[in-house]
Amino acid sequence: MSIKRTQYTADQKAKIALEAIKGNHTISQLTSKYGVHATQIHTWKKQLLASLPNAFSGKQKKANKDQKELVDDLYKQIGQLTVEVDWLKKKSELFGGR
Repeated sequence: MSIKRTQYTADQKAKIALEAIKGNHTISQLTSKYGVHATQIHTWKKQLLASLPNAFSGKQKKANKDQKELVDDLYKQIGQLTVEVDWLKKKSELFGGR
């Protein structure tokens, strides 16, 4: 019998990490309250603290924009390659291919 792992959303992770940073509750209390292992809370807390300097710099928006442009370009390439493969399949059928 396997144990189903709980998937936490980014909002849930941020909320838990923020509570850990505030220090109103101990890590032990947070593990009991949310059912998350203490090591995971420490990891999320470190990730949140590491991302804070970029929150006001605008670097995140630029990185997201660059990522979106890259994804759009890759989708264009996939579409073009799909068309080319279909064309080659048609041509190979005309000349006795499979």
